[in-house]
Amino acid sequence: MRDHLHEYIYDSTDPKANEGLGTDMGALIVLVSFLAVLQVALDTVSAWHRDTMVWLNETASYLAGFWPF
Repeated sequence: MRDHLHEYIYDSTDPKANEGLGTDMGALIVLVSFLAVLQVALDTVSAWHRDTMVWLNETASYLAGFWPF
């Protein structure tokens, strides 16, 4: 059983393959970071829009209370 342990170890003797893997991992990290920033920005804008609509609705209701008809 112990003879098969070496099959699960990633070992490359090709430095270009290691460099390519590092480049791909770096690109993946940058992509995920960009998507996380985009998600935070979308959540912020959505919350701001929702709060603005609530405020405008309450303001309109308050001002409509002064309407004499």
